[in-house]
Amino acid sequence: MGERGNRLDVKIFADGADMDGILRLARDPLIAGFTTNPTLMRQSGITEYEGFARKILDHVEELPVSFEVFSDEFDDMARQARRIASWGPNVYVKIPVTNTRGESSADLVRTLSSEGLHLNVTALMTVGQVEEMAAALADGPGAVISVFAGRVADTGRDPVPHMEACLEALAGRPNLELLWASPREILNVYQADAIGCHIITVTHDLLGKLALRDKDLGDYSLETVAMFHGDAAKSGYLL
Repeated sequence: MGERGNRLDVKIFADGADMDGILRLARDPLIAGFTTNPTLMRQSGITEYEGFARKILDHVEELPVSFEVFSDEFDDMARQARRIASWGPNVYVKIPVTNTRGESSADLVRTLSSEGLHLNVTALMTVGQVEEMAAALADGPGAVISVFAGRVADTGRDPVPHMEACLEALAGRPNLELLWASPREILNVYQADAIGCHIITVTHDLLGKLALRDKDLGDYSLETVAMFHGDAAKSGYLL
């Protein structure tokens, strides 16, 4: 963007639980990491958590991969986090910002980070949450803070200034990276890049739209007209 031309500085993490897609994207130089979560895994029909994770790690040995705890009790989250972290040096353990009772996970995050675990603190929405987790992670080995900018946008708020404020909350903490989570359109990649956001997750299906960058709009218009005409012809509609 801007003077950088076609180069993107924001790191793109592929988000999904489709094993074939993950293995294909692991060979794509554009992809800098992977994330998944229990919801995506359930939607993909995954029934055995550790086996699925270890298969990914057999093929993704260098890039960071995030796997999430699923307990709602902090003591058990800690147990799960340590087990997940043992699966490989490139594993980031996803810890939700709170449990389902709204209790902050900051103390747990501080403990695990001090033990040397790489964490991806997830499901944040507010700048205050970013500030709290940044403080908890301050002395750790490096971590990701995932703000669900797409869900912020779903509420009618502009995610760009919101994410700029989140970046400001991380100023002076070089061991922490801000992740733009739940993008709704490929434009979000360019928005994240323009403000200096460190990482953005992109779903496997949305990644294909990166090929449309700077496409001639006249050509795109003609292709759209041809698509509508072709679909109408295939349908056999008559008037």
